Order: sequence, then structure tokens, then C-alpha cells
Amino acid sequence: MLVLVLFVRDRRDEQPPKGTVALSALGGLLRMAPVRRLVVAAGLAGLVTIGDGFVYLLLQRREELGIGWFPLLAVGTNLSYLLPATPLGVLADKIGRLKVVLGGYTALVLVYLLLFGPVGGWPLLVMVLALYGLFYASTDGVLMALAGPVLPVALRTTGIALIQTGQALSYLVSSVLFGLAWTVWGPASATRIAAALVAVAVLAIALLLRGIRATEKQA
Repeated sequence: MLVLVLFVRDRRDEQPPKGTVALSALGGLLRMAPVRRLVVAAGLAGLVTIGDGFVYLLLQRREELGIGWFPLLAVGTNLSYLLPATPLGVLADKIGRLKVVLGGYTALVLVYLLLFGPVGGWPLLVMVLALYGLFYASTDGVLMALAGPVLPVALRTTGIALIQTGQALSYLVSSVLFGLAWTVWGPASATRIAAALVAVAVLAIALLLRGIRATEKQA
């Protein structure tokens, strides 16, 4: 908080006309095809992503880790997220943001498959946490950067919040559904189904967002 207060300055662009920013503007955003596709793609991505807690719980049970190690799994993910975040941002600017986002979800498929694959021990922990961090580094900020150029300047922050809200609600639904699948079919089957759904979602997201790549290149 001190760093934000003392060193960060708010960049204030030209203010939009009075009345432009309102809840009623959300309908106008959703009537825009590129924005609608982004909202659907973000919701679909959230719907096939299981919660972090499930991933760490599966790792803990698989490797019989003590409860004291459980919080360190999140630390490992955060470290593997921080290290490639900037290089992946640079890569996204060079080869296209959509490619990096799709690569991130491909890494997520590998995470889910590894949880019940043949690899075990510390190699499993390293690979899962590294790929999980790579997934977050490839998707969190890059998806919003993909959205930025297609949103109206006056409603850019509103549009990003709309996309994030849709994705967050999808995460909630996904967690409930995965919990039910775990109960009915067991953790191994539920996780493999999740991996298959992410693979399908990668193809669907590529089709949904291919039409906005031209806009992205002009930004």
C-alpha cells in the first residue's frame, strides 16, 4: 500500500462524456460481437478450470504430503508464475496474445493429466507447479490485454470488469461441478474429464477469438 501511495501515479486520460459510463452501457458492450465473444470465451475457460485447492489437495493425497507442506504448494505456483510472466508478456506482443493464452490452457491440460500419470515424487511436484504457474502467467494478464483493444476507450475498464466477472462466476460453477464429479466418479476420473474438457475448450476459444486477431494486431 505504501508503494502504491508513494510511487504510483494515476494516469488520467480524457474523461468520457457525462452519462457514458453507466450500468446500462453493459448491454451496449454485449451487443458488440468481439466483446461478446470474449465474455463467452472467458466464461468457457473458467467453466473448465478447477480450483487451486483441488489441484493442491490432489497433489497432497497423491504424494502423502504433511499438512504443513500444503501452503507451500501455492508458494511454488506463485514463484513459477512470477518468473515467466514478463517474458511471456513480451512473447505475446511478438507472436500474438491469443497464441500465448491457448498455450497456457494447453499447460493446464498437462497439469491435470500429470496428477494421475506415471510420474511421481519430487519430479511430479516440480512439473505440476511449474506448469501451473506457466498457465497463470500465460492467461491472467494476457487475456485482459487481448480484450483491451476491442473495448471502447470510454468503457474499457467496465468491459474488462465484465469479462472478469463472467469468468469468476464460471469458476464458482466449475468448482461445484468438479466437487460433484469427485463425489460421483472419484478424483481420478473427475480430473481426467476436466483435462478433456480443457482440451475441447482450447479449440472452442481459438474459434471464438480468431476473428479479433486482426483488431489485436492493429492495436
